[in-house]
Amino acid sequence: MYPKIQVTKVQNRNFRKRIIYALLVVMIIVLGILSRKITSIPLIIGDTLYAVMMFLLIRFFLIKLDYRKVALISLSVCCLIEFSQLYHASWINNTRNTTLGALVLGSGFLWSDMIAYTVGTAICIIVLKLYGLIKAIDL
Repeated sequence: MYPKIQVTKVQNRNFRKRIIYALLVVMIIVLGILSRKITSIPLIIGDTLYAVMMFLLIRFFLIKLDYRKVALISLSVCCLIEFSQLYHASWINNTRNTTLGALVLGSGFLWSDMIAYTVGTAICIIVLKLYGLIKAIDL
């Protein structure tokens, strides 16, 4: 019949990691949307969460890639999206005028967003380093 597929421990571990990253992405998206709805939360928090979400999303797809490379890729994507806001062709502005387009592409270039993306990415690196230290000493 069909050949039996051997699933290794590494594949199972990567699958579990992907599930965790996917759940974290959904949680960060919800928090990011809430940060835009609650007026008392500064806008920079949403931008920081956007960078965290991008890091987790890149990590989800490139699960075996070193976290420092994931950080570089995710920060680059965030910055490229931010710089794309300087481009104002009608087709991209029409996309930005939709809810999903506004959430993904943003609407106006701000240097402060670059700082928020850097902080969000740094938070991810720090959390992963701390997680690695805690895991290494078995707390």
